[in-house]
Amino acid sequence: MGRTAHGVRGMRLKDDHKVIALSIVNEDLLLTATENGYGKRTSIKEFSTQRRGGQGVIAIKTSDRNGLTIGAIQVSDDDEIMLISSNGVLIRTPVDGISIVGRNTQGVTLIKLVDEQKLVGLAKIISIDEE
Repeated sequence: MGRTAHGVRGMRLKDDHKVIALSIVNEDLLLTATENGYGKRTSIKEFSTQRRGGQGVIAIKTSDRNGLTIGAIQVSDDDEIMLISSNGVLIRTPVDGISIVGRNTQGVTLIKLVDEQKLVGLAKIISIDEE
């Protein structure tokens, strides 16, 4: 495309929806997390392939219990993740302790939050092996 082109539609979003993550699939599990501290691992095979302009599929149910989805990352069993709360609390946890459940479910507790705290971020910890 030329410099002045606007591109093509990747995905069709409803008015109140946002894109929160983009992954190039190369691992077997997707970890999703919500603002109230819940999350789950789901097999990538449970997500159907979409074409341009598709609306996607539900990755985790949002509800009053869960809150909004804040992130999704690809993980494997031997990975660790960092969970970050709105009060600056960081929790490092191994991924293999998080349940693998279906795509259209609510998930399990990843982090216990108090008062008005929210989960604001999650990241996979990449370990650098020394030789």
